[in-house]
Amino acid sequence: MRGGRDILKWGLAGVLSAGLLACDTAVPVEPSLKPQARPDPAPAPTPPKVAQPTSKKSAALRSYLNQVQTAQLSQGLLRQDGGGVDTPYTSSVLARNFEQIAFFNEYDGAFTGRGGPSPLRRWEAPVRMEVIFGDSVPPSQQASDRKDVHAYARRLGLLTGHPVSTGGRPNFLVVIASEDDRAATLSTISRRLPGISDSSLRALSEMRRDTYCAVAAYASGPSANTYTAAIAVIRSENPDLLRLSCIHEELAQGMGLANDSPAARPSIFNDDDEFALLTGHDELLLKMLYDPRLRIGMNAAEARPIVREIAEELAGGPV
Repeated sequence: MRGGRDILKWGLAGVLSAGLLACDTAVPVEPSLKPQARPDPAPAPTPPKVAQPTSKKSAALRSYLNQVQTAQLSQGLLRQDGGGVDTPYTSSVLARNFEQIAFFNEYDGAFTGRGGPSPLRRWEAPVRMEVIFGDSVPPSQQASDRKDVHAYARRLGLLTGHPVSTGGRPNFLVVIASEDDRAATLSTISRRLPGISDSSLRALSEMRRDTYCAVAAYASGPSANTYTAAIAVIRSENPDLLRLSCIHEELAQGMGLANDSPAARPSIFNDDDEFALLTGHDELLLKMLYDPRLRIGMNAAEARPIVREIAEELAGGPV
């Protein structure tokens, strides 16, 4: 390229010199050609992101969980209709279910036994969720799960009237990882959320085979009843519907509905797995949880009259 540019400049100079011989009044001008900008080199193509290969243990777990979902669907479980005429409930039933789910813990701190009574716990600060994936989760599944979490976060915010988003500095982490990389993924969590240690995450790292997902919420404040951080862990080996079911239940429990009840129906807060996704009944529980008439730290007895009042407003009068 450089040689071609020199030849062109010399040729123009020759033309101008010939003009000077014919006209003494001409003012010679030294030609100047700007060098052409060279195009930037094309960036190296970004290699496609691929998931790490799974182990035999993870593959076996994926097969097992697919069989679980197929069996449950064949039995009419994992309903996605939100409840209907076959699942009626009254205001008194709604109030009873709320008390069982909001004023008791499902497990103890080590996830090894049933929890006991608990004061009302919920968030005061805005909830900011972030999804974190293990290295073995395929990009297509990551995109789908991230979309589901973002949509559900918006829904939780609308139902509770409490700020829930998926932006900003996170305080509610949603970890979707496999048996192969769950522990490694969780090991980075303690450095991201204040007040959370590796030891407090051990139960989430060592989930039993029959545990599809779990959530741990961390409370602080004068009475240690105000949620300040939460971590939900969902097995990536779960098939699509079970994984979405985990998103619905664990994120709602992380808002403050910490327990399950065998009497709650229609509800995802029931270990019978009849319903896969948040029901109309459960939406009312979330509204009740963040009703300003209820205060953080209230026990079940002092909250009971208020709970009944709110339940009658939402479910259509005392029954």
